[in-house]
Amino acid sequence: MEMSRLAPLSEVPTNEEESDSCSSKKAQTWRNWLRTHLPLLFISKKSDLRILLSVLGCPLFPVSFHPKISITQVSSSAEYIIQHFTAASGCRKIEGKVKNMYVSGKMGMAIVDEVGSTSSSAISQKGCFVLWQMVPDKWLIELVVGAHKVVAGCDGNVAWRHTPWLGSHAAKGPIRPLRRALQGLDPLAVAAVFSAAEYIGEKKILGIDSFVLKLCANHPDLTERSDNTAEMIKHVVFGYFSQRSGLLVYVEDSYLTRIQSPGSPPTYWETTMGTKVEDYRPVEGVMIAHSGCSSVIITRFGDSLKAGPAITRMEETYIIDDVAFSVPGLSIDSFIPPQGLNKDYPDHDLHSSSPLHP
Repeated sequence: MEMSRLAPLSEVPTNEEESDSCSSKKAQTWRNWLRTHLPLLFISKKSDLRILLSVLGCPLFPVSFHPKISITQVSSSAEYIIQHFTAASGCRKIEGKVKNMYVSGKMGMAIVDEVGSTSSSAISQKGCFVLWQMVPDKWLIELVVGAHKVVAGCDGNVAWRHTPWLGSHAAKGPIRPLRRALQGLDPLAVAAVFSAAEYIGEKKILGIDSFVLKLCANHPDLTERSDNTAEMIKHVVFGYFSQRSGLLVYVEDSYLTRIQSPGSPPTYWETTMGTKVEDYRPVEGVMIAHSGCSSVIITRFGDSLKAGPAITRMEETYIIDDVAFSVPGLSIDSFIPPQGLNKDYPDHDLHSSSPLHP
């Protein structure tokens, strides 16, 4: 249901002809790394859908299911907000009683090349997804959008993703929950993760007066998700809980990554994803969000970009069709990673268009 080693998806189709013409294995390896973690460098009409799936398909949450934090750091305000949320969502009714969860839904994705203007190629791509989760940290999601299918999962020990253009890859870093599940689909996970959050005040978001809770990935986790080509500098998440209803209404996370290719100046990638969570309906007495809208803004900047910062925006809308608890027949065997999992070129984040997405 959650994970600690997942990361956002970031992939783009590999060019076999280009790879075959590489003068050395080193050059090929570096090009493959760029295509895996920096798909926006290779953006084209043909690859738009793959980029959308890489960034919006299966992103991971910034922190693990059980954030490491001293109980003395948890404010009484944050504790009150989570208590209000659990009461409003009714999630305690299923705690310890529900062993798994099934969710299916539809989605639409699009790329907006520049903030404020839609490119001629930004045609909305339609698709659907199915998510299975097993308490406490096993999950599997399948997404089909356009002609592509992406599968990602976690068996409690390793998180991975499979795409037609890159095959199966393990995620780098500690196991973390699937972000999509924390967008109002799994209230128990929301309560567990944000129970260690910092209360930072009140703010009106989307016209709703909300309490704001903040979580940050710690330095050891960021280091584990980095390598000698990309350094994860920060990954922060904010949860907005309605003062009136007590429910989670907005989730925003942002991360900053430093990328440096051999012999070149560093480039910085800042990615911010905000998701509006709405249409809560009762499912077996538990309030589950049945629709939402996500917007991603990716900003690239650095001395190597002479024209100044480059900004790309991506958007997704989704609708939940079906939710069910304790589905018969679902076993731990359903979450076994695929054979031949490639750990040499891991997906640093199962959802990222930037280098390493946390």
